[in-house]
Amino acid sequence: MADQLPYKPKQGEIPTAPGVYRFRDREGRILYVGKAKSLRARLSNYFAPLHTLHERTRRMVTTAASVEWTVVGSDVEALQLEFMWIQEFKPPFNVRYKDDKSYPYLAVTMADEAPRVIVTRNHRIKGAKYFGPYPKVWAVHDTIDLMIRVFPIRTCSDSSYKKAMATGRPCFPGQIGRCGGPCSMTVTVSEHRAIVDDFVAFLSGGDERFRRDLTRRMQEAAAAMDYEAAAVYRDKLQAVDAVLSKSALVLSPDMDADLFGIAEDELSAAVQRFIVRGGRVRGVRATTIEKELDISGSDLVDQVLQRVYGDAASEDIPRQILVPQLPEDAVELEAWLRERRGKKVRIAVAQRGRKAELMKTATMNAQQALVLHKMRRTSDYVARTQALTDLQEALGLAEAPLRIECFDISHLSGTNVVASMVVFEDGLPRKDQYRSFTVPDTTDDTDSMNQVLLRRLARLDDPDPAEAEGGNGTKRRFSYPPQLLVVDGGQPQVAAAARALAASGRTGIALCGIAKRLEEVWLPDQDFPVILPRTSEALYLLQRLRDEAHRFAITHQRKRRKRDITTVLAEVPGLGPARIRALLRHFGSVAALREATPEEIRGLPGIGPALAAAVHAHLTQPPR
Repeated sequence: MADQLPYKPKQGEIPTAPGVYRFRDREGRILYVGKAKSLRARLSNYFAPLHTLHERTRRMVTTAASVEWTVVGSDVEALQLEFMWIQEFKPPFNVRYKDDKSYPYLAVTMADEAPRVIVTRNHRIKGAKYFGPYPKVWAVHDTIDLMIRVFPIRTCSDSSYKKAMATGRPCFPGQIGRCGGPCSMTVTVSEHRAIVDDFVAFLSGGDERFRRDLTRRMQEAAAAMDYEAAAVYRDKLQAVDAVLSKSALVLSPDMDADLFGIAEDELSAAVQRFIVRGGRVRGVRATTIEKELDISGSDLVDQVLQRVYGDAASEDIPRQILVPQLPEDAVELEAWLRERRGKKVRIAVAQRGRKAELMKTATMNAQQALVLHKMRRTSDYVARTQALTDLQEALGLAEAPLRIECFDISHLSGTNVVASMVVFEDGLPRKDQYRSFTVPDTTDDTDSMNQVLLRRLARLDDPDPAEAEGGNGTKRRFSYPPQLLVVDGGQPQVAAAARALAASGRTGIALCGIAKRLEEVWLPDQDFPVILPRTSEALYLLQRLRDEAHRFAITHQRKRRKRDITTVLAEVPGLGPARIRALLRHFGSVAALREATPEEIRGLPGIGPALAAAVHAHLTQPPR
């Protein structure tokens, strides 16, 4: 492969002005759309020597056959044009969004003569005003049941409404007090419209005004000894409080903001958008993003904001947008949003206080959503079957690897070296067969990997000792040979694993490694990695294996480290659990305690000169 692209523009041809660029393939299809403050500076990054590019960027520029650009007058115009072209052409190498449509919404059909409140998953009803989404359908129905006590609006179907208005007889929900529309024959169309407007205003964040009004009316009725009316207002006030209790107060009452929590890996990202109106979380919307090119966190925030607010109504754009990190063109994004909203919009990072706490919550939800997104792909039977088939073809295996074992090495600055083995059968984790290893003497990660695999392979075909005594000789699951061994790492780790396979004399077991930086799959004795497609089910399965092995290794290492620390200090005569906790709390670690002088140790309450000297001597004595 040539190290330069044949369609690379000549020096000086690319303007330095802001604009939007497009990469096209040989058929003229747009592969990627991007914006730049300086087209020359941005495009020069794509035409660097190919071996220096990120793998996915290299795949895009080598798939393309041409590049073109359009100069615009300002950075804001570039942002607008980029958004329009991404929406129109849907380029395959731009990030792709999968909005979570599984949550139900509360919708008010404002375009109807007598608007109706409904529960729906359809987010495209013309003229409707949406609230939510809610985590469960019953949560929406509970909210409606409480709200119609305060704001009696229409809940009946369109056919019931038309029949009631034509016959002059109340609709059935109206007869039992479940519908407050004109079809109940208790209000006019104009009066009902005013109640609907109050209902929408309440859910949009105007709850304090209604609470104050209901409280005032209740107090006036009680003062006038109209206790029946006061009881009605009291019940409405309780219903309002019940609705408000469903969303906790997290910010100041006048705060209108959208807060974005983002979690990502090399190929995917999950976004949790917390919609805060009137200081309360009014809804949460989830989005999953498939990334084709390697983009920075700030660029991802840029793309998310464009996606969320590109088609949003002006009233759905808040005064403040809180993000994990500012995009590079935050000023231009604010100008674009101000133009769409008609008012000032501020993009900021939540750094302290309740905003920062809410950002932690949103980010935690995004992390869980990302894990769930990957788990769903691996747990789905069709996806698992496809993953194993794709893996078989990519690695050139004779059959699909039904049993896969993945190994990872973990250490703390070269000490406390441990290894993990996780087992997947038929694409699913078998946690009862996970194993952990301690590596007491090693030179580096490759030596550790070699040692661990030699120990594991030596156990193949071992019978269960308990059953072997009875002459049965039934094999344990741990002694079953895998069809595929996966190691966390690139060429060096794969080579070390291959040496272990050769030394054990084992044949028929395939081997590969997955390198985290570029998600490359390495095979033994190969100079170039296997690059699995971004959307490949096989890649998701390998990532899941690697991540699970890493998690299990870290967990084992932490347990050992905690046990080792306790054991080291417990060997000091006169040092009990309470004093051990006090020492670790004060110094932070055994390493820091080892560097302390006896005088510094003696400064802690309950530790005298003799005990301080004993602790210092025990920790600083040379190993035997």
